Amino acid sequence: MDRKLRFIGESHHKVDNKGRVSIPAAFRRVLVSGDPDCPEGGNPQMVIVYGGESRNYLECFTVAAIEKIYDEIEDMPRASKRRKAAQRLYSTHALYTSVDDTGRLVLPAKLRDKIELTDQAFFASQGETFEIWKPETYEAAYQEALEGDEEFDPDLDASHYLDGDRED
Repeated sequence: MDRKLRFIGESHHKVDNKGRVSIPAAFRRVLVSGDPDCPEGGNPQMVIVYGGESRNYLECFTVAAIEKIYDEIEDMPRASKRRKAAQRLYSTHALYTSVDDTGRLVLPAKLRDKIELTDQAFFASQGETFEIWKPETYEAAYQEALEGDEEFDPDLDASHYLDGDRED
């Protein structure tokens, strides 16, 4: 993956009563880099996948990243259940949008209501994508994930987890 197309970091941002939220500046740069049709100084396009009933966050993709997924879906057998499920998630339960002139994203009420987003949004990078969460929901999901793995220590050096042969 190109270094310019990687989201890194986390951030809290205020959501106004119209659903506008500022996107972290570093994330905006990745969105611009990941939109091949974005003119210099222009507003990048992006895709927000909101998913089905059980999904409690919004997953945000650059145009380049979502195009890779669409290519993978098109390679699946046309009538397969996996293809239909992937199309539903990444096409039907998705919104094509753009960043406004001030670096904000307008989240429609339907999406804010789905994840119970009110006055604050938590942005969490996931490498090729980023997620938007209600801060309390993110923290609860993170803690739940940690509880399921007794061997995982989030404070250890990451190389401990990346090198499977390492014994520390």
